This record gives sequence, C-alpha cells and structure tokens, in this order.
Amino acid sequence: MAASNILASLPVEYLAAVPNPTRQAPGELTAKVNTVLGLAAWAGTAAGVAGVLVTGSMMAISVKRGESSEHMSRLGMVLCGCVLVATAGPLINFVFQ
Repeated sequence: MAASNILASLPVEYLAAVPNPTRQAPGELTAKVNTVLGLAAWAGTAAGVAGVLVTGSMMAISVKRGESSEHMSRLGMVLCGCVLVATAGPLINFVFQ
C-alpha cells in the first residue's frame, strides 16, 4: 500500500495528534553558536584583508623587479573569497527564513 493511501485511511484524530515541534533552539546554544559564527566571520574578513595586502605587495615587488606575473588572477580569487565571506551570512539568512 502506498504511503499516501495509508495516510488517507487514518482517522482524523490520529493525524491531529502528530506533534509539530518549534524550530527554536535553546538560548544557551544560540548564544554559543552566534559567538563561533562571529569569530569565523571576523577571521574570514581578516584573512581577506591580509590576502589583498599580500597580493598588492607581491604586485609591487614584481613591478619593481620587472617581472610579470599573474597577480590579477590571484587578486581576483582573493576578492571573490572576500565577497563569499561577506555574503555568506545574509545568503543563509535569506534561504532559511
């Protein structure tokens, strides 16, 4: 028997008794998770700033030496990572709420 047929054959009293739990997490857990996520966001932002600084420094040194390198692609990857870190929170908030 298919699952839809089983549900259709149940009396309404059984279906009304199915618990519907809330999606609210305990306050202590929410505070700890927010602290960890805040630290991760801070670390991601700091890593992005450090990546831009290091890439800029490498570009300046390469120009001074007369070497050509693909620093723009490296800078593009760093900036894409920065955009990903910056939009992760709002994107997840949009999807799950």
